[in-house]
Amino acid sequence: MNERPLILITNDDGVWAKGINELTDALKGLGEVVVFAPDGPRSGMSSAITSAIPIKYALLKKEDGLTVYSCTGTPVDCVKLAINEVLHREPDLLVSGINHGTNVAICVNYSGTMGAAIEGCIFNVPSIGVSLTDHSADADFSESCRLAYELSEIVLKNSLPPGTYLNLNVPNIPNVKGMKVCHQADGRWVNEYMCSTNASGEPVYWLTGSFENADPGNQKNDTWALDEGYASLVPCKIDVTDYNYMDQLQSLIGK
Repeated sequence: MNERPLILITNDDGVWAKGINELTDALKGLGEVVVFAPDGPRSGMSSAITSAIPIKYALLKKEDGLTVYSCTGTPVDCVKLAINEVLHREPDLLVSGINHGTNVAICVNYSGTMGAAIEGCIFNVPSIGVSLTDHSADADFSESCRLAYELSEIVLKNSLPPGTYLNLNVPNIPNVKGMKVCHQADGRWVNEYMCSTNASGEPVYWLTGSFENADPGNQKNDTWALDEGYASLVPCKIDVTDYNYMDQLQSLIGK
């Protein structure tokens, strides 16, 4: 009954990334922290899991209130292995990040950061993904750490509805106006590949592109909030069923 909250932290940039290490320092005051993160970058892994080969983990640090592990798997592997095999009890909170780069709009479907948050939610652990709109290795995470702490306090106190996880994106500015609850922006990536040739003269393709916002003036979506100096906070759900279309679809296929 007197145990401190157990907070599981992971990411997709790897256990040595600045974002996860500053997040860890920020959240240590809220409870017992266990970091269980990939041993290297795993960006864009979404909810990928390792099934064809075994994975393993290693203890990197053990001190009062903080334990750090690295894992050879994906972000979702890290969550699964930590909860199933390593932790002495179920976490009270999972925080994934802080990601080096934004995870707004459609990117929630590609992100390893968000894949880990989704997996935590599947385990019924209140889960948050946190991202900063700066890809640089030495980004300033002070504002994103402040907001991640505030949001973690709220979630630890109030929990989250079953099947719901949170996606927090923080603009790269010195003084963020606050957190604004939003919906996911409508849009997609365009011009996604750059073609070049390898040493053999064969064409190879590099992932690149730009995000095309279908409704840039919408003041209720996450991209607008970031552009206006707010951190966007989107509540997301595991259940992707389109309930509004169910009856119409049934009528199309027949009784």
